[in-house]
Amino acid sequence: MAEYDYIVVGAGSSGCVIAARLSEDADCRVLLLEAGGTDRSTFCRKPGMVSIIHTVPQIKKRYDWGYRTAPGKHTLGRTIPYVRGRVLGGSSAINGLIFVRGHRANFDGWAAEGCQGWSYDEVRPYFTRMENYEGGADNWRGASGPVAVTRQENISPVSEAFRHAIAETCGVALNDDYNGAEQEGAGLFQTTSRGGVRYSTSEAYIHPAMGRPNLKVETGALVHRVLIEKGRAVGVEVSLGGKVRQIRASGEVVLSGGVIGSAQILMLSGVGPAAHLGEHGIAVVADLPVGQNLHDHLFFPLVFLAPRGGHRGTPTHFFGGMIKEYVKGGTWFGKTVFETVGFVKTDPGEPIPDMQIHSLPWAYPAPNQDSGGRPMVDMRPALTVQPTLIYPKSRGAVTLRSADPSEAPNIDPHFLEDPADVEFMVRGIKMTREIMASAPIRGEITGELEPGPSFFEDAALRREIPNRVATVYHPVGTCRMGRDERAVVDPELRVRGIEGLRVADAAVMPSVIGGNTNAPCIMIGEKAADLLRGRRAP
Repeated sequence: MAEYDYIVVGAGSSGCVIAARLSEDADCRVLLLEAGGTDRSTFCRKPGMVSIIHTVPQIKKRYDWGYRTAPGKHTLGRTIPYVRGRVLGGSSAINGLIFVRGHRANFDGWAAEGCQGWSYDEVRPYFTRMENYEGGADNWRGASGPVAVTRQENISPVSEAFRHAIAETCGVALNDDYNGAEQEGAGLFQTTSRGGVRYSTSEAYIHPAMGRPNLKVETGALVHRVLIEKGRAVGVEVSLGGKVRQIRASGEVVLSGGVIGSAQILMLSGVGPAAHLGEHGIAVVADLPVGQNLHDHLFFPLVFLAPRGGHRGTPTHFFGGMIKEYVKGGTWFGKTVFETVGFVKTDPGEPIPDMQIHSLPWAYPAPNQDSGGRPMVDMRPALTVQPTLIYPKSRGAVTLRSADPSEAPNIDPHFLEDPADVEFMVRGIKMTREIMASAPIRGEITGELEPGPSFFEDAALRREIPNRVATVYHPVGTCRMGRDERAVVDPELRVRGIEGLRVADAAVMPSVIGGNTNAPCIMIGEKAADLLRGRRAP
């Protein structure tokens, strides 16, 4: 029976970082287990392929867990796709490549809630250690880390106009670096890519470490449960190579299966709400609120016809861009489809920006993407604007459907359950329309395509929001970090009441950060590795 010092479960945005950092010590034996397959394909490595991964069912099932939410009580009974990467690199291998740290107040808020060591000043060194920012190193940014971070360039004329429209309408500055001293403002997205290559955590951390004799990476490995003996994690039970095996860890087991996977594995291991585990015949090892506190970012897509948008949703345009990228490089196909971003306040009284505005110069599927097949999109040049709720009030849960580890859990985010979230979306949509009517951009727009004039009145808009609202795929919180009874892990990421077991991924976030979550997950991986090694922040 093989034995390792550390077993890391899940090769995603955090797990790859932890395994790579731990294996820097030649005397430390590390096993990294991933349920999916390799990311060594054009689909994962070429940024422009993300739309294929998300929309072509035959491709999607190779890299995505295929989760769906439970029928939403406040979203017309919709079962919304909940994309989660099942591949080396996890969701960092199939996401939109957007790099956002979040607002410093988010991390200071964690610390104020009892998560000592997680204030912004304390986690900032991990952000700078991870990144190789093309803008160079300064007091805020790092330029020698493994993750390539680049700024958008050569954007479409309509995206450039939109940036100025945000600034003028919302009264904010043009911000060249929202990951620097100040987040508020309008700017260009930063992305985890360089030279037409996606820098997932597998690209940045694992593949450069593959030659280390003390690092073992196993794909196609579905972890059933953590082996817990006398209150201590001693290994895992896993399906590997068609057989169920038990693998021991002399040091610790680290769950980095993501907000869904880590919660499911804990509950299958007997760590979770006692009454719920009892329903499935699972012996309780620790009665903890695992799976609770699920929450996520939501957006509402508005599509505007824009003759100078630059892109059409046609096969000819898409494959033409792909061919140009492979022939000469430096094209739109080698970077993210998102271009302009705004971090703004929907009310001047807000202490920090409470809305993120994503935009991309393409038409977006309407009214939603629930069908699971190839979506229908308008073929004309357009600009899609996505006012995004980054601090939702609604809270949901991940629960087991059965004790079978191969069966997906029940995912119910309770989207729009809190009326405040609906009212926020109404404000955000109206602000977006004000921006699009402003002088810097109105000459670029010939009309609102979606949702269109039928939904200009507030009452009609409120009725339509449940039909069109979409997740940004930023779920967090199911293994909440803290010191109180709502916590699953402590600030050192140790599962309460179990020795030798930690969780390190988006599941530990007490509350979601104000922006895309991939960069904070990488930070969590960096900090977790130091916690495991007993090291201080760099």
